[in-house]
Amino acid sequence: MIANGRIRIIGGSLRNSRLEVPDLPGLRPTTDRVRETVFNWLQPIIGGARCLDLFAGTGALGIEALSRGASTVTFLERNAQLAAALKANLARLKVQAAVVGDDAVRWLKAGGKPVDVVFMDPPFADDLWEGAAAALENHGWLAPAAWIYVEAPRGADVGVPATWQLHRQGFAGEVAYTLYRRTPDVPLS
Repeated sequence: MIANGRIRIIGGSLRNSRLEVPDLPGLRPTTDRVRETVFNWLQPIIGGARCLDLFAGTGALGIEALSRGASTVTFLERNAQLAAALKANLARLKVQAAVVGDDAVRWLKAGGKPVDVVFMDPPFADDLWEGAAAALENHGWLAPAAWIYVEAPRGADVGVPATWQLHRQGFAGEVAYTLYRRTPDVPLS
């Protein structure tokens, strides 16, 4: 949770480290309770995983992944103030990771190396789930059995590809958090 402009990392080598968070409208970091649940789900595969934190915001999801043994995380954040704060937090924690200051959907369309885990938590008002999911699927970003975490308003239709199979889902107030597993043997529609 945000307390005095800070959130904490809840597990792994950086446990209890604090992230400085700018006070910006619409910023809603993933809560401690939700992050704990999601990383319990990911625990068997996060060690050594290559990750992508789209719409990174505070970077809490990606930093939590690094803290728990992910080999790499690339953070995407278009807001310059948030990207700068994220870079400062990574430097203070002495963590190496790439922070890309660009629009996530546009950046994804350029293609890239497949990752094992994606965290996708866009600003709710911007309705970017379907475009980001299609770009991930169609531009070589996902390993054959990748895991994709999606955070969205409860009841929202996020339009995920047919190759993404629901693995687990939970709710926290008006937020739905879902973990999908990519199953490449499902034909694309």
